Amino acid sequence: MASFTETTQSNALTLNAALNPRSIAASELRPWGSFTVLEEGRGYKIKRIEVKPGHRLSLQMHHHRSEHWIVVSGTARVVCGQQEVLLSNNQSTYVPQCTVHRLENPGVIPLVLIEVQNGEYLGEDDIIRYQDDYARTEK
Repeated sequence: MASFTETTQSNALTLNAALNPRSIAASELRPWGSFTVLEEGRGYKIKRIEVKPGHRLSLQMHHHRSEHWIVVSGTARVVCGQQEVLLSNNQSTYVPQCTVHRLENPGVIPLVLIEVQNGEYLGEDDIIRYQDDYARTEK
């Protein structure tokens, strides 16, 4: 009778600290609402953004990152380059790097969305503001 011996090899993958995701859960208030950093790792950051009814973020651009926005609840009016669209639950859009854009809540309930940023630099100071309802434009 022939015998069969099964061998398995265990492959262990070790990620260095720069690639390991970090849970942040740090919230920041803004005049238009708030955002919470849910997770951040090398080359990406995930935020939960809440925009108050009738408010909007500045008309802005980022040199070092692109953004994906997914609507969780409410209605989003999005300006991206020359296009303007309305998005609702479970709809999404992409904002390419170096593209002028704006997010607005035209509705009567809070707008909640998830933002996924990708890029080599994801700092909050990578914002060029062209127009802002709260007088935060560049001088």
